[in-house]
Parts: sequence; structure tokens; C-alpha cells
Amino acid sequence: MNARGREIFMLDSNTHNFTLGRRELLSLIAALMALMALGIDILLPAFDDIRVAYGLSEDSSSPGQLITVYFIGLAIAQLFFGPMSDWFGRKPVIYAGISIYVIGSLGAALAPNFVTLMIFRFIWGVGAAGTRVVAVAVIRDCYEGSQMAKAMSEVMAVFVLVPILAPTFGAGLIALFPWESIFWFCAIAALVMSLWSLRLPETLKPEYKIQFDWSSTKRGYVRVLRTRLTASYTAASIFLQAVFVMYLSSSERIISDILDRGDQFPIIFGVVAIMFGITALLNGKFVVVLGIKKLLLFSSSSLVLFSCLLLVVTIVEGGNPGFWVFIPLLAIVLSTFMFIMPNLNSAALFPMGDIAGTAGAFTSAIRMSIGAAIGGLLNAVIDESLTPFAVGVVAMAVLAFISMRFAGDPEPDVNYLES
Repeated sequence: MNARGREIFMLDSNTHNFTLGRRELLSLIAALMALMALGIDILLPAFDDIRVAYGLSEDSSSPGQLITVYFIGLAIAQLFFGPMSDWFGRKPVIYAGISIYVIGSLGAALAPNFVTLMIFRFIWGVGAAGTRVVAVAVIRDCYEGSQMAKAMSEVMAVFVLVPILAPTFGAGLIALFPWESIFWFCAIAALVMSLWSLRLPETLKPEYKIQFDWSSTKRGYVRVLRTRLTASYTAASIFLQAVFVMYLSSSERIISDILDRGDQFPIIFGVVAIMFGITALLNGKFVVVLGIKKLLLFSSSSLVLFSCLLLVVTIVEGGNPGFWVFIPLLAIVLSTFMFIMPNLNSAALFPMGDIAGTAGAFTSAIRMSIGAAIGGLLNAVIDESLTPFAVGVVAMAVLAFISMRFAGDPEPDVNYLES
């Protein structure tokens, strides 16, 4: 941990009579972020049961809407939780978010119809926003520059354990209990996290607290939009988020229906997620050695290259490539995200240290809301062919590459504001 991080935690650990080490801090932050992912990934094996329970057709894409509406709730709520974390501190937002998270998950478990389920999924996403906002803000409170990107990569390496384990765990729960049990489990997990969070000291420095004033928040939003590097990297992250949402929403149909590997879905989904974890760990090492600028250039170029290769293979095979061709290539494409997203998110906040909560929440809200909308539209055009999926991946990869090139050099401690 850098000097700034040591100062914060030594001060608070003396006040609270405990020491929160770097490993526990990053584990706690990863677990808080994992609550968000848990609400998505554990649900995927239940799509067939949801279709049956609510009288949907066997090939209905409606369960995918449960992912989209969750992301929309997550995105909108960050616009409020972000400023609140700068007004009142990080910890109150954690507990507010977890409380809403529990209400959403329990309401989803008891939903009598699909519309009600959608409403509580939105509420669930709102609650997940609180923990997600605080996780990013705490990292920004404690680290700077490449050390911040390294810490974010280490958090992501733990965070990706959720998509590795959650689908298999969810399938196991469904095999033993009613499918609604996955929602009850999420509520219990959130309550456990609220207890662990008691060990987290308040990381927002008193001098960084902002007065309870919407005008200052709006000024912070305008500053984000006017800062070239932050705005450009946020735009790039929107396009990558769209690919991620499209993948999450369509993965069950792609693997189960188009590739005819339904019984292996949790395993395949988990193996792809393992590659996320590996590349996240590698990113944490590479970003310190190479720096964010070089790593982003190399990884974004690689993303475009492998995305184009995925499209070529898909078209050559008439829209239905073999499993052992399509999935490995898709795994490489998605794994490249772990060399991009943590660094994008970190570098975008370089000029925003004094309003980390507001800026982090605003950029995340933009990314998730617009990315979810684009991803949902791309998911809707996927039928019995994988060509629309591959075309969507290439289009988003190219747009992300262009946005990153427009941003300029991501170096901390310089004036990024576009004159």
C-alpha cells in the first residue's frame, strides 16, 4: 500500500482499535463488488425454470431482460449513491445499499408474476449500486496512478471468482431446492457482507467531504464530461460494457441452444470466467511494469484483432461455427477485457481524486445504462445464427479503440481539462 493508504488506515485503525491490512481491504472490496455480480451470475442457470414458472415460451428471451433491468437499476442508482458517498462518507452508503439489495432479492423470491419479478430485479440493482460505488471510491481513496490500477486488477481477480462459481452453485441450489432459493441465498450473502463491513474504517478524508448540495454534484458531472480523458475513457467503457451485457444476456441461449451444450453450461461459463481471473492477475503485474498507456494500446489493438478473427470464423462457417472454434476465440476476446476495463476505470479517475465518489458513480452510471441498452438491443437480434453476435463484438471493439485513441495520454498529475 502506498503512503497515502498507510496514512488513512493507520489513523482509522488506531481509532477503531484494529488493523485492516492490504490483503483484507482488497478482499473486502472484492466481496462488496461481488454482491453485484452474484445477483447476475447465480441467476443464469434458472432461466429455464423462470420460463416454466411464469408461463413463457421455451425459446423466450424474456429472462435476459432480468439482466438488463438489473443493470439499469444499478446504473441509475449510482447517480445518487456517488454524491451521497462524498457527502456522508463511504460506510453509510454501504449499509443503505445492502439494505435495498436484501429487499430486492427477497421481493424477487416472492414475486407472483414476471412483471413483479422485473420490478424487484430493478430494486435489487439499485441496492447493488451502493456497494459498487463504495468499492471503487475506496480504491481511489487509498491508491493513485499505476498502484490504483494494480489494486483494481487484484480486486477484479477475486471478483471474477463469482462468475466462475456462481452458475455452478446456482445450478446446485436449484437441484436441491426450489429455484427461488438462489434469491434467498443472495439476501443471506448481503447480510454477511454487512457484518464484515463493520471492520472497514471510513476512508474519505474529512477535507474531501462535499457539502450536501446538488449544485456541487452537478458541477462534478459537468467536470467529468468536460475532462477529455475521463469522458473519452468512459465512452470506450460503454462499448465494452455493451459486449459484456450482450454476452451475459445471450450466453445461456448461445451455449445451450445454438451450440447444443445445455448440460455443460455452468462449466463452460465458469471456464471462460477463469480466463478473466488469469488475465486480471496478469494485468496487475503488467500495468506496473509497462504503464497504463502502453498496456491499453496493446490490449485494445489485440481486442480488435481477435474480434475480427471471431467474425471471420463465424461468417466462414455460415453463422454456426463449431463449439471448439467459437468458444475459445470468444474466451480470448472477453479475457482481453481484463487488460482494459480495470485500467480504463482507474485512468478515467486520475483527474478526479477530490470527487472520486461522484465521478466514479457518474462514469459508471453512464457506462452501465447506455452499455446495457446497447447490449440489450444487440441481444435481441441474436437468433439461430452467431453472426449478429460476432458483428456486435467487432463494432463495439472498434468504437472502443477509437475512443481510447482520442483520450490522449493517461498519465496522472497532469491537466486533462480540454480548453
